[in-house]
Amino acid sequence: DESLLHIYNRFPVVFDYGKRTSLFDVNGKEYLDFGSGIGVMAFGYGDKEFEDAVTAQVKKLFHTSNLYYHTALADAAAAVKEASGLDKVFFTNSGAETIEGAIKTAKKYAYKKKGHAGCEIIAAQNSFHGRTVGAVAVTGNDHYREPFYPLMDGVRFGTYNDLESFKALVKDNTCAIIVETVQGEGGIRPAEKDFLVGLRKLCDEKDMLLILDEVQCGMGRCGSMYTYMQYGIKPDVLCTAKALGGGIPVGAFVVNDNVAANSLEPGDHGTTYGGNPIACAAVSASVSIIKNRNLIENVNENAPYLEKILEGFVDKYDFIQERRGRGYMQGLQLDASVPVGGIVSNALSKGLILLSAGGNVIRMLPPLISGKDEFDHMEKILDSVLQEITV
Repeated sequence: DESLLHIYNRFPVVFDYGKRTSLFDVNGKEYLDFGSGIGVMAFGYGDKEFEDAVTAQVKKLFHTSNLYYHTALADAAAAVKEASGLDKVFFTNSGAETIEGAIKTAKKYAYKKKGHAGCEIIAAQNSFHGRTVGAVAVTGNDHYREPFYPLMDGVRFGTYNDLESFKALVKDNTCAIIVETVQGEGGIRPAEKDFLVGLRKLCDEKDMLLILDEVQCGMGRCGSMYTYMQYGIKPDVLCTAKALGGGIPVGAFVVNDNVAANSLEPGDHGTTYGGNPIACAAVSASVSIIKNRNLIENVNENAPYLEKILEGFVDKYDFIQERRGRGYMQGLQLDASVPVGGIVSNALSKGLILLSAGGNVIRMLPPLISGKDEFDHMEKILDSVLQEITV
C-alpha cells in the first residue's frame, strides 16, 4: 500500500501460489477459487501443458514488434480464427483494447462506406466494456462515466433484451451496435435469443456492424467456445480476452472478411506488444487445452448441478431473489437489504473466493475444470456464510 496507487480496494490477503481450482496465501491457507481471476484461469492453476508452452516460448523468442511475423503469431491467429469461426485477427494486450479496436473498426467501416466521419454507435444500458476512455464511452453505467466527461460523443443506449428500444435509436449515421452476449458486471444477464437474432437482422438491414463483447463470457465459459454460437448467428466483430491467454495478458478483436476488406488499413491502428510471442504461445495453448480436454463438455455436463445448488439457495433464503446465468457464469441476485460486499468478504475469510457484480449480485466464475466436488465444497462454505445473515 505504501507503493501502489490506491485504485483497487484489495482484500487483506496475499496469495503465494495456485493449484488446480485453489489459491494459497503466504500462510498456507487454501481458498477455493470461484472467481478465476475474473474469468481468466479457465483451466485453473499449475497446468503443466500450459506452463511448458509458455516457458518454451520464453526460451525461444519473446518480442519482435509487429514490424515482422513470427511463428507463434501464425499459430495463435489460426487458433483464434478456427475457435471463433471468423476470418481475421488483431491481437491486443487486454480486453479494453479489443473494444477500442472494435470502435475504430466500426467507424472506419462507415467512413469508407459513406465517405464521411461522424457516425454513431448504439450500446446497452447496464453494460460494461472496460476502463479506457473509448470503452467507458460505450459503457451504459453512469457510475463509470460521469467523472470522465466529456467522453467520445455519438453513443446512444438501448435497453438490454429490448429489441424495439435499439431499433428506435437507429439513425442514418449509426455504424454499429455493441452488446455483451452475457452482461457480466451488469449482473450476469444473458441475451435473449430473439433480442440477439433481432440485432443481427437489424445490422444486416442497415449495413451496420454487430460487435459482440465476449471478453468475460467467451472461451467455453457458457457452454460453447463463444456464447453467440448458441444463438445461430455470428458477429461482424468479436472482442475476446481474459481466458484467451490463460493468465498471460492478451486480447483480440476478430472480424469477418467483409469488415477486414472495408475498414482498418496500415497506419490506422497499432500496438507495440500486442501479439508478442509469449502471449501468442499462451493463446495457442489455451485454445488447445479447452478443446482437447473437453472442458466445454465438462461445463455442459456439470452446470446443471451447479445451477441446482444455486436454485436451492434461492429457495432457502428469502433475501436471494433469483439465479441468473449460463454455464459456469452464474449470479445470485440479492435484496438490497443484504449488501453483496459483506458476503464476498465473509466467504473469503472462510476460504471461498467469490466476486460481486452490479445490482447487488454474487458472481461466480469457477475454472472450467471444476466439477461436483468443487461445487459441493462451495455450497458448504457459502451456506455457512448465508446462515449468519439476519435481515
